[in-house]
Amino acid sequence: MILSPTSSLPAAPQPGPGPRWPARTPRSRGSERGSATLELTVLFPVLLLLIFGAVQGALFFHGRNVVLAAAEQGVRAARLDGATNPAGTAEQQARQFLSDTGELDNLSQLSIASTVDGEQVRLTVTARTISLLPGLPGPQVSHSAAGSLERFTSRGAP
Repeated sequence: MILSPTSSLPAAPQPGPGPRWPARTPRSRGSERGSATLELTVLFPVLLLLIFGAVQGALFFHGRNVVLAAAEQGVRAARLDGATNPAGTAEQQARQFLSDTGELDNLSQLSIASTVDGEQVRLTVTARTISLLPGLPGPQVSHSAAGSLERFTSRGAP
């Protein structure tokens, strides 16, 4: 709206009857002082608990994947033709895999057990992952892998 020097401003609306809000007094305003700090004090531990829970869950799933990969690596090595001691080869290869990837530092109470039943080798790797809470052990992870031993046969032989 463009005003010319001769025009006048419209009249301001007059206050009419409407809802009346109680006036704030300095005393009521002072009672809310520090409420943000109190809210943060209450919510911060909950936020930390959620963050630590997410990180602990990630460590658990990572440990589970590493243990499974070690078991599979051990079984792959034991299945090779000509392995004189498939159980020992499986355990040694699983431990070597964990050492090569640097996961021996992240796993505690490591247990590697293998069994050979005729034509099949089975390897079970069990360990505990890192715990974010001092004094409490981390969650336990365990995985097994199995496979049949490979062997050469001549034509016509079963």
